[in-house]
Amino acid sequence: MKKIIVLLTVVLLLWNNTSCQQDFLNKQPQDQFSDDAVWNDAALIQTFINNTYRGLGHGFNNVMFSTYSDESMAVWGPVVNVTKGLINSSDINDWAYDRAAYYVWDNVYKNIRACNLFFSKIETATTLDDATKKMYMGEEHFVRAYLYHNLVSVYGGVPIITQAYALNEDYAVPRNTYEECIKFIADECDKAAALLPLTQSAGNLGRATKGAALALKARTLLYAASDLYANPTWAAGYANTELIGYKGGERTARWKAAKDAAKAVMDLGVYSLNAPNPATIADASKNRADMFVSKQSSEDIHVRFFLAKLDNDGAWPGRSNGPNGYHNWGGNTPLGQLVDDYEMKDGTKFSWTNPAHAADPYVGRDSRLYADILFEGAQWRQRPADVIDKDPKGIIQVGYWEKWNAATSKMEVVAGLDTRKGPIEDWNGTYSGYYLKKFMDPAVDAQFFRSEVPWRFIRYTEILLNYAEACINLGEDVEAKKYLNMIRKRAAMPDITETGAALMKRYQNERRVEMAYEEQRFFDVRRWMIAPQVYSNGRGVEATYKLKDDKTTSAKPTYKIIEVQQRAWVDRNYFLPIKLDEINKNKKLIQNPGY
Repeated sequence: MKKIIVLLTVVLLLWNNTSCQQDFLNKQPQDQFSDDAVWNDAALIQTFINNTYRGLGHGFNNVMFSTYSDESMAVWGPVVNVTKGLINSSDINDWAYDRAAYYVWDNVYKNIRACNLFFSKIETATTLDDATKKMYMGEEHFVRAYLYHNLVSVYGGVPIITQAYALNEDYAVPRNTYEECIKFIADECDKAAALLPLTQSAGNLGRATKGAALALKARTLLYAASDLYANPTWAAGYANTELIGYKGGERTARWKAAKDAAKAVMDLGVYSLNAPNPATIADASKNRADMFVSKQSSEDIHVRFFLAKLDNDGAWPGRSNGPNGYHNWGGNTPLGQLVDDYEMKDGTKFSWTNPAHAADPYVGRDSRLYADILFEGAQWRQRPADVIDKDPKGIIQVGYWEKWNAATSKMEVVAGLDTRKGPIEDWNGTYSGYYLKKFMDPAVDAQFFRSEVPWRFIRYTEILLNYAEACINLGEDVEAKKYLNMIRKRAAMPDITETGAALMKRYQNERRVEMAYEEQRFFDVRRWMIAPQVYSNGRGVEATYKLKDDKTTSAKPTYKIIEVQQRAWVDRNYFLPIKLDEINKNKKLIQNPGY
């Protein structure tokens, strides 16, 4: 079996055997396969499974999930209606774009149908031995659980469908309650874990494992235990709150279930923190940067691999996000809000109102800042051949230089190479004054070449964070800090010492920084119900090398905070609307509140 590096693009059309009998209609298309052909051919069965994995997508789309939260902004692409709270049941186009499309109702249900079809056919497949059949069933339980997790995370309770409907069947079904959906996902994960191996062989890397199934369960139960689902009082007047949260039950039990689920992954003994004992801040930063461009690490629980030589593989993170002064697109540029939340190296909060911080904002910070973010003056890779004469050292230039022109006796402002007004590519690039460094392989010239950096759906650090969060909510602060401080030690950061509400606040910031751009923040700010506070206008920073009185240019920039994007929050955005087309097709569906 082949490693899941790229999922084959063959479209498997599973025909009905009642098709027309005329010879000219019975010709077998060369790019399609009959029902019997698929389920009696081991290679085609595996191809079918590979395509269900494809339904999970990956995070390296041109518009990343970070842009839908307070992590980044897309410099192109129709996404602003999400961050302004303007999408509605007739127009969710911003959600149908790039990464978010994998969370859209009809798209996800198409992939769920494929999983259901698999379960209806696999028992009769005669070309597979029992061990392979069981592993495939475990994989499909995992994929189906992941698909439902994605749906429930953005819609709340959805119809639980476990059969593959055919044409002319009655598929009008109501939404299951949120509680029923969480139980279904957890049960699917348990079924998957019972059938899957602890690890996959080298040829099967990327396929689901027992750890992946248990980790997905841990994430699902953590989300479910959170504030958003406990008592949806924000949806005043909504008559069906069972669709968007729990009607009753004991929250302590839910937090205990989340804690136990995370601990089950930890107890497998398969995963560990990458480079847990750095000697210096510089070492910690390098270790983190290296991990996110490595093909494998000790943290990997579920990963999507890629092959750079395949043009249709769909991942080009360097070109999409690298600085435009390298002929890249700078597509998902970090917001100032994210950058400011990286602490000082002593664990204190960074603040622009602190004169020392404001004078040198990127000095003495959390090691993870230097691994994740490119800022004015940051060292990066060598410039492309046509730019290297302008910058032989590979220094990020998002600032502006005030220079005196003696010939005109006037001051001129020279834009840096990586600005939107620079001499390289002035039609794209950052508005915020930052670029993403995380996931960017410096050994690859992203203008021309794809990288083979994998997308990590789930990594071990998330499990430790999940465990710590559950412990905090159970009043087990000492246990929570034990694991939080392991993560901070790996970042060469001092221990967290707070307790109670202050500990929870520190935890939230730690998770924000540690998991930046890993598709957690969008859901975290909702389930913690802090979205109304964090969906403020997007901020950036403008660096200017001022002209001095002697008409020479300062060697150090002066920084100014700027607003780069209007944003707003409305409470209905805790959940997505079900598209009007879906409600018109299925009259038993109930819309989410506020739409």
